[in-house]
Amino acid sequence: MRALKRRLDRSLTAQAVLIFVLTTAVTALLRPGEHPAWWAVKGGLYTGIAMAFVVAQRRKAGRAAGTDPREVADLNHRIRHREVPRDPEERASMRRLVTAQLRQMERGARWLPYWLGVMGLIAVGTLVLGTTTGDMTVPLFLAAGVLVFCCWVLWTRRVAMDRFRYMHSALRGRSPARGS
Repeated sequence: MRALKRRLDRSLTAQAVLIFVLTTAVTALLRPGEHPAWWAVKGGLYTGIAMAFVVAQRRKAGRAAGTDPREVADLNHRIRHREVPRDPEERASMRRLVTAQLRQMERGARWLPYWLGVMGLIAVGTLVLGTTTGDMTVPLFLAAGVLVFCCWVLWTRRVAMDRFRYMHSALRGRSPARGS
């Protein structure tokens, strides 16, 4: 499993293949009456759009760190495992990456309450629609899914912020507490 995660973290081709397979499968589930060639065409289109975003994000992170976009994957791996590099050049690159990621997450925090509010409105709206149609199973599952998704986003954001704050203070020379 670790080898698969490492491959997906480093290889754009592996990411593209995974996105293509997933989008084609979801398209096939949502539109079972269509010809399989249309599933593949739509999967390819969705994959192209997703990969454009992934490549742009990798380039942006590479510029922020002042390094090659491939090195960003290694730096992110070290950040996740809280490994502070000894090499001064890697340390400077990681410091720039961590600072850029912290700024990006702090800017995103301004919109988080609005985003959560919209997700809540979607959940409430589907429950209201379910009440008016008389069938509550799908709206309840959708509302529960939205709730779980929002909780997952908040938890993931908290964990990422903890990691970036830890690395930020570790790269500045302070000795942060491991669990905080």
